[in-house]
Amino acid sequence: MKQKKRLLVIANSSSGLYNFRKMLLQELLKEYDVTLSVPAEQKADLLSNLGCRVIDTKVDRRGINPVKDLKLLLQYRKILRKEKPDLVITYTIKPNIYGGIACRARGIPYAVNITGLGTTFQNQGMLRKFVTKLYKMAFKKASVVFFENAANRQLFIDEKIVPADKTVRLNGAGVDLEHYSVKSYPKTDSVRFLFVGRVMREKGVDELFSAMDRLFEEGASCHLDVLGGYEENYAALIEQYEKKGWLRYHGYQTDVRPFIEAAHCFVLPSYHEGMANTNLECAAMGRPLITSNIPGCKEAVAEGKSGLLCEPRNAESLYDAMSRFLKLSAQEREAMGLAGREHMEAVFDKRLVVAETIRNLTLTGK
Repeated sequence: MKQKKRLLVIANSSSGLYNFRKMLLQELLKEYDVTLSVPAEQKADLLSNLGCRVIDTKVDRRGINPVKDLKLLLQYRKILRKEKPDLVITYTIKPNIYGGIACRARGIPYAVNITGLGTTFQNQGMLRKFVTKLYKMAFKKASVVFFENAANRQLFIDEKIVPADKTVRLNGAGVDLEHYSVKSYPKTDSVRFLFVGRVMREKGVDELFSAMDRLFEEGASCHLDVLGGYEENYAALIEQYEKKGWLRYHGYQTDVRPFIEAAHCFVLPSYHEGMANTNLECAAMGRPLITSNIPGCKEAVAEGKSGLLCEPRNAESLYDAMSRFLKLSAQEREAMGLAGREHMEAVFDKRLVVAETIRNLTLTGK
């Protein structure tokens, strides 16, 4: 029996890897012995159950701490020396940078995934210049760099971080059309808007809360369900709006599908995204989208057909979009959701994304 090659996957979250890359890992396990270098947090056991071996690797996801980041780099170098992988795949910022630098030093083929740029690239300044230099160091010998939207890809090419011929644009991580199957559209008169994600400024929650409060004051028949953990400075505001009556906060949920099924419309007014998986999941289940007119969000929407676009950081634009949605008939809203499902089937089917990923990884592994 032919011995399988060794594959190492480096990421900053067990949950993210399982939630969005499970199908890819299942396919890779057919050809590789797969080891994962991730924090052994939620869903690490589920990754093990797939057949992957998990190396618990702590990653400080926020900010740049020279001491912690050096320790992470040294840890990746130690793992590479021990595991001797034939190919490495990295996800998210710090694994991409420090995993990439470690692979480059040892001459190991590696594939990088840009799942988003984070806050660093939203502003000009010394931090951006420093991170750009780190990316250049990390990606110099990368075999392929995957991007989830065209704008992120072009930025890295323009900044000369990676040459165009080493880049591949995927349609995000795709969406599992069976797991997120179409559900009957709600028949209730009062509209349930839904937000799923971290409750933080960069997801557009300030604008969302402002628009919802204004609609409520005007007597609109609607409320907002919010799923996800929040930063401490939002606790009082959430409590205030819950008491007012239009916000229902449900905290972090392991299965968001029942909430999507109950919703009339998903709202994500984010400032920046790689490719917003929540948009894809909600559209796959037949729910209209209201989301930002930015790379990583706008690709999920056929404007006016499967959803509505608003300008980021603009509460007035979001209010206008939500008002327009409320004026639609129940039949128009349902048709909008079904159009979104068709768009997901045509463009974002996870099976197609996985096949395209593996095709390019096969070229990398030669």
